[in-house]
Amino acid sequence: MTSRFIVRPLGLCAAALALAMTPAQALVVYDPTNYASNVMQAARALQQINNQIRSLQNEATSLVNDTKNLASLPFSSLQALQQQVRLTQRLLGQAQRLAYDVTQIEQAFSTKYGDIALSSSDADLVAGARERWSTSVDAFEDALKVQAGVVGNIDGTRTSMDDLVSASQSASGALQAAQAGNQLVALQSQQLADITAMLAAQGRAQTIEAARAATAEAEGRVRFQRFMARSGQ
Repeated sequence: MTSRFIVRPLGLCAAALALAMTPAQALVVYDPTNYASNVMQAARALQQINNQIRSLQNEATSLVNDTKNLASLPFSSLQALQQQVRLTQRLLGQAQRLAYDVTQIEQAFSTKYGDIALSSSDADLVAGARERWSTSVDAFEDALKVQAGVVGNIDGTRTSMDDLVSASQSASGALQAAQAGNQLVALQSQQLADITAMLAAQGRAQTIEAARAATAEAEGRVRFQRFMARSGQ
């Protein structure tokens, strides 16, 4: 009887001890090393996410800049410049009598300018002198027309220049700035074309007048020779 009572309490104590130990084993144990490792991993993951976000932002900014750089200039002065050049060309094409043509110039100087034949009649000399004088007057008129056309282009040139400078200053990308610069160069080329045309017209008039004066001097010598021959000297 005594041994039974001793065994039972011992079994009850062991069971109670086992029950008492179970809650203690179920508690989470804090591990500083593991916690620090987890924090570092989370920090690295967050840094990678931030890097990806910055990369996407940079790509978006680059795409926006590329779009601006490839945007075409919304202003073009080409049509206005072409109209001004065509006007100057039309005025040059209206050259009277002796045009800007090498073959025609050679033919005119071989027949109407230069030496005068002694066999020419007085009527031929008068007609030739009158025609050369008319050619000189027409050449000066042509030069004045070209000058008037060039002066008329100044207002259009000023307007185009103001628009182009404004477009260049407000350009949002490299392409727009380059296109504005190219159009400014074209504007300068148009101005140089006008100056060239004006100088050509003035030079033509002056050259024709100089040729007329030289021919008139030759004609005077012929008339003098005829006078001397008629007077028997």
